[in-house]
Amino acid sequence: MSSNSPAAATNRTAVITGAGSGVGRAVAIALAAKGWNLALIGRRAEVLQETAALAAKPGVRIGVHPCDIGDASAVASVGSAILAESGGVVDVLVNAAGTNAPKRALEVLSLEDYHGMMNANLNGAYYCVQAFLPGMRQRGNGTIVNIVSDAGKQASPKAGPGYVISKFGMAGLTQAINAEERGRGVRASAIFPGDIDTPLLAKRPVVPDAEARARMMRPEDIADCAILCIELPPRAIIEEMIVRPR
Repeated sequence: MSSNSPAAATNRTAVITGAGSGVGRAVAIALAAKGWNLALIGRRAEVLQETAALAAKPGVRIGVHPCDIGDASAVASVGSAILAESGGVVDVLVNAAGTNAPKRALEVLSLEDYHGMMNANLNGAYYCVQAFLPGMRQRGNGTIVNIVSDAGKQASPKAGPGYVISKFGMAGLTQAINAEERGRGVRASAIFPGDIDTPLLAKRPVVPDAEARARMMRPEDIADCAILCIELPPRAIIEEMIVRPR
């Protein structure tokens, strides 16, 4: 039986942050279709419930866990709850949470918005890694997928400095995991997408119109990239993947 079949994945658990919309929701739906059990993390319970309903499949366990991932103690608490639900085993962590601010340029970026980006985009990813990595390390197996951005490769006025700094940090976090943990069976992948048509576009200084959105990628495109990183044999790691609209 192929390791990619739903039956093979039935007893596996994936944790997904930012699961209430966009790429996080798309990853959740894609993994559930393959038989993965899910733990959905996000700020708002109602949108997580919507994702759970969209992803629902017979035999698939889906847990909804509202949490501000920028709060280290909240992440630790939710992490313990998820591990209790999953029998202590989390096979995959997908860090898909992220935010930006309309007033994002250096001359207008507020300290509040800057810290909000760092908490949602970088600190939260780190807290989640620390919640689930020890179990992966102990078992000698696990995959962490960080949804970064091409802003984590090259700064641009479009992204703004707070977002860029946080995304460069996510790239560094991915590299650090591989540098320290690959010998213990844990691997990490960083996906660097270009423009995606997601709700985050509403936070741009100038919100893209329908014509501009039509030229962008869809969340499902990035979910396919995440699935590739997850389903590769354990002997292989996609360390970095840059994906842009055609």
